[in-house]
Amino acid sequence: MAVVTPVASVGVVVGMGGVGKTQLAAHYARSLWRSVQLDVLVWITAATGGAVVEGYAAAAAEIVGIDEIDPARAAAMFLAWLEPKAGQKPCRWLVVLDDVSDPADMDGWWPPASPTGRVLVTTRRQDAALTTGRRHIPVGVFTPGESLAYLTHALPPSEAPAQLAALAQDLGHLPLALSQAAAYLTDTTTPVAEYRQLLRSRTQLCDAAPDKLPDGQRLAVAATWSLSIEHAARLRPPDLARPLLQLAAFLDPNAIPEAVLTSRPARAYLAGHRSRARATDATDESPEQPEVPEHEARLALSTLRRLSLIQHDPTTPQTAVRVHQLLQRAVRDTLTPDQFDETARTAADALLAAWPDVETDTVLAQALRANTAVLTDFAEAALVHPDAHSLLYRTGRSLGEAGQVSAARQYFDRLTSAAMARLGPDHPDTLTARHYLAYWQGEAGDVVGAASSTAELLADRLRVLGPDHPDTLTARHYLAYWRGAGAAGDVAGAAAALAELLADRLRVLGPDHPDTLTTRADLTFWRGRLGDLPGAATGTGELLADRLRVLGPDHPDTLLARHNLAYWRGKSGDTAGAATAFAELLADFLRVLGPDHPSTLLARHNLANWRGEAGDAAGAATAFAELLADSLRVLGPHHPATLVTQEYFAHWRGQADGASGGVR
Repeated sequence: MAVVTPVASVGVVVGMGGVGKTQLAAHYARSLWRSVQLDVLVWITAATGGAVVEGYAAAAAEIVGIDEIDPARAAAMFLAWLEPKAGQKPCRWLVVLDDVSDPADMDGWWPPASPTGRVLVTTRRQDAALTTGRRHIPVGVFTPGESLAYLTHALPPSEAPAQLAALAQDLGHLPLALSQAAAYLTDTTTPVAEYRQLLRSRTQLCDAAPDKLPDGQRLAVAATWSLSIEHAARLRPPDLARPLLQLAAFLDPNAIPEAVLTSRPARAYLAGHRSRARATDATDESPEQPEVPEHEARLALSTLRRLSLIQHDPTTPQTAVRVHQLLQRAVRDTLTPDQFDETARTAADALLAAWPDVETDTVLAQALRANTAVLTDFAEAALVHPDAHSLLYRTGRSLGEAGQVSAARQYFDRLTSAAMARLGPDHPDTLTARHYLAYWQGEAGDVVGAASSTAELLADRLRVLGPDHPDTLTARHYLAYWRGAGAAGDVAGAAAALAELLADRLRVLGPDHPDTLTTRADLTFWRGRLGDLPGAATGTGELLADRLRVLGPDHPDTLLARHNLAYWRGKSGDTAGAATAFAELLADFLRVLGPDHPSTLLARHNLANWRGEAGDAAGAATAFAELLADSLRVLGPHHPATLVTQEYFAHWRGQADGASGGVR
């Protein structure tokens, strides 16, 4: 194998899948870091162009402190930061772009030339677009001597060297194939000669290799995987490893959360496959299960790990499972069209089941979004037709709730187009995609556009669904909301429309439905904006009691009711009481939603403001300075909430300076 010691500023490690390119790059990066030859090390899994951009954007936030809502702009800013600049201390950096799969993905995204910077790329592609003008570092398979040494060490000494050498030749000396063969031979005690015969008999297995792999290597690798999968299916617990690998084949090869593969939908999928396998065994009288126990799903993961079919690290549950993407393709290509669609929908069910209602773990949320993106990339048709899977909406909401409102708007724009094309303009799921598109359009700052889009949506929902359909009522709610929002909003019109809507929601949904409670909340808010402060406080107090009864104390809507009650308390003149209430509420927001949730940031905003209104201008200015830093980090500089925080920080800093006689 080649040794990675690039001298040029850009080294491109090229080789077929399974030769250990990533491991070599990791060894090189660790060696430089441990020998204190680097100031900055960035590792990006660059399997797609989007992943490259997101990786640069993440580095911009984590290393440079750049908070830009547009990933492409953040990525460009990070690359500009890497450029050497006169008068600045040289920065010794290494950027590793692991697993570049398409040269076009790197167009415009190469790190800049720098006397103190290095770039290391790993890829299976040998296109001139990647290698011309850069140091080409070919990584080949084992030499015959290395292959023989490996198999001699891994297998019992009873095997003849000539048979081991012949096996290595059959497998093309590919390290991944050799390791899987050794695992199979060790676990089954199959003689090497018999195993070689099995390999030669697997000529009908679908080719799982990329287009650029040599023809002579594809059959051996695919056959080895097929045999390993068959063996895994027979190990304890039987008949589970294969369907579990099928699910994993539809997800992110680099980071699958363990909770996805052990979720109830995943375990129901496993149970169904086990039942079908046992149906062919007339002697099996085991009772059918709706889902396999969770510990059996974990055992199946362990089985796949033992056969080197996956990498599994339970110590990092958010990113516990990795599957080679060539193996994923091999597995997917064995499925019939119906099986493909069933497995894709099950993978979506599993992702949705693992998705918490309230996202407090940002690593998990990012991993779930990444897995959805991979699934959608090659199985969008199965997820959109015959109806749009709920996962598609959850992913977009997750983006917006994480503060990436522009990204959420773009996401739902794409989803709306896909639904239009596959379901038609009048399908309820197309209308739902349009609803979310309009919502995040407004959240991104285009209140007028959101109102216009929602008005058009309402007309279509009235025509397609009728006036009493819950989705029609939702469109009426948000049309009133957006028309009342903004500096020039029609507050009185919004309140009147919500009053009419409340009557209909009470009639159609009942008083305790969450949508009815939401309409009450917004109606109370707009009436308070019209000047009825006592009525707003009373109405919010009554709403809080009902939300406590219906939803419980930790539901985000209940916390929001407490938030609004404290707000109206302050607006009614009790500024100290409002500050105290927001301090108590903030503790619960931190506990339930976490420090970076937009609602937590809003509670901090109001706590700081009411402390200022209560007389502590300096404390308010300090609190807003801290909040602004977090808003920039979490939401970005262009988010409406960040802009409002900047205004309040300037106001209270001015008040504090005036009180102390200072000038800024």
